Amino acid sequence: MHGQTDEPRSPFVLAEGTRPEDAARVCREALSVLRPALHTASLDAYSDEPWPSDVAGSYELAVALGEAAAPERFRRDPRMGIAIDVHDDIQFGVLRELAPYAIYAECQRGERVLLSAADTGTSLWFALTEAEHGRLLARLDGLGIPQAVTAAPPGRRSRWRWPASWGFQPRP
Repeated sequence: MHGQTDEPRSPFVLAEGTRPEDAARVCREALSVLRPALHTASLDAYSDEPWPSDVAGSYELAVALGEAAAPERFRRDPRMGIAIDVHDDIQFGVLRELAPYAIYAECQRGERVLLSAADTGTSLWFALTEAEHGRLLARLDGLGIPQAVTAAPPGRRSRWRWPASWGFQPRP
């Protein structure tokens, strides 16, 4: 099955300036491409913006899933940390519909995070094999979305250091 190997993965993020509607499509398509490689997923059924009307049914299903199987620590709020069965078509559909708008959604293969969506659609990070990346780009092309909407994450900034003229250096 595609995506089942532990091939090297490259990280991707949304390119700066990506339109919100394109960001939602990229998230959904990345989830679809990654699905065969995923073992687990979780979702918070919260958004900082009103949920789009076309995902209302998925939101209701997510809340029902959360109420039915809320982990003990979330019993007071079953909309937090909803476990999604990525092998169940209905539950995966809920994830695919809500992740682009949720404050948090995460998908893993074993201990490794393969997709993280957060901040109500403004933050998306995912890791793809070369083959998965090719499939994602083909899917985006089919939707008329330019390849430039995904980018390698910016490099890590070098660690800020106290100027020597300040007279002391903190311990590392």
